[in-house]
Amino acid sequence: MRKAFAIISLLFIFSCDKKHDKTPAVATDNLKRSNERNDTKQDALSTEVALKKTNDELLQAIKVGYFDIFANYIHPQKGVRFSMYAFVNQNEDKHFTKTDFEKYLPTNTIFTWGSRDGSGEIYKATLNKYLNDWAFKKDFTKSEYSFNQFLGGGNSLNNLKEIYPKTYFTENYMKGSEQYGGIDWNALRFVFEEFDGKYYVVAVINDEWTI
Repeated sequence: MRKAFAIISLLFIFSCDKKHDKTPAVATDNLKRSNERNDTKQDALSTEVALKKTNDELLQAIKVGYFDIFANYIHPQKGVRFSMYAFVNQNEDKHFTKTDFEKYLPTNTIFTWGSRDGSGEIYKATLNKYLNDWAFKKDFTKSEYSFNQFLGGGNSLNNLKEIYPKTYFTENYMKGSEQYGGIDWNALRFVFEEFDGKYYVVAVINDEWTI
């Protein structure tokens, strides 16, 4: 009887181990769902270190589709603006309040995000598709990181500092390939602004080589 019980116990443990192997490669243990967010106390860490932690959390959240976590970092008053390229167009770039972001995320509502560089084709997509296919067009969790510094730069106008003065930004840079002479690089930037003692995202900006 004891031997049978031991065998059953071993089978149960082995089964649990196999299930564990199927978990995603991205570590999500530190990502808090629902209405929580992992705020770092500013008196314990510098702004740079705190925003590096937030940057990495946002990247992981977008990668695995935890958009409710992203929503918790949207600025309560200013909302968040999405720019397809380095040039921030305040009149045309899509802007969402936290409420609208949460409202439209699960829907099939199509938005016009801007014009594709080169072809001039109007890019239309749902909010969910834009986040997955455009904002996170590459796996930026494997990118090179910088704080308040541009690693990627091409021939397009970059007006981030003019539109968002007195803010901080992080950049996640994916260098281009040798095959294309490095011009197929991509960057994803988060712009942060402080509100009531916490930092929130006011802009998500993509950048790449433009014609």
